[in-house]
Amino acid sequence: MADSPKLPGPPGEGADAGAGGAGRVRWRRFAVLTVPAVAVTAGLGIALAQGALAASFAVSGQQFKVSAKSLEGEGFAQYGSVDVNAREELIPVAVTAIREAKLNSLCQSVVTTLPIIGDISLNLTAGQKTPVEATNLFVDATQLSGDAVFTNIEIGRDASTLDKGPAEAVGMQDLFAQQADTVSITDLQQTAWATNAGTFKLSGLNMSIAKGKKECF
Repeated sequence: MADSPKLPGPPGEGADAGAGGAGRVRWRRFAVLTVPAVAVTAGLGIALAQGALAASFAVSGQQFKVSAKSLEGEGFAQYGSVDVNAREELIPVAVTAIREAKLNSLCQSVVTTLPIIGDISLNLTAGQKTPVEATNLFVDATQLSGDAVFTNIEIGRDASTLDKGPAEAVGMQDLFAQQADTVSITDLQQTAWATNAGTFKLSGLNMSIAKGKKECF
């Protein structure tokens, strides 16, 4: 009596697992390689659903510098989040959100390196005489320094329960955050990926482009 036909085994076994499996998909290896990509996509979807992404637009591939002689703000909140660039890469940031802010001697600069030409600096200044005014200000920064004074500060609050800053200034549940009734910072220096504001009033605005590296600090 002839032998019964053998049914193919599970993917990855038999001929697929040996030298004779050339040209065939090794399913176990394929699964290992695809899991991280699926996890990143799922994580991005969860972040979008929970409002954890900071800037509401794709950020550029360049950070910019901002300095001010002083900043006075009412309704301060700060928490961790992520920005996304045009390549859909995630960029960790610390979001500083202020309901109402006034800045004296504001400077903003960004340096672009172009082929043949070299470095080109874009500089913006304002608020030399009359303070710059902003409402619902959000800054997605990677560095911030200065001398700061807070009133009624809460450090270590859950980021999803923030209520002193702008209404939209909330992060993901269980993440660290801090907030205060007011904030005062002198000699402010920060490096950021993005800035959002409900209104941004720049008194004495001046913008210039120059060859070479000319930054705010």
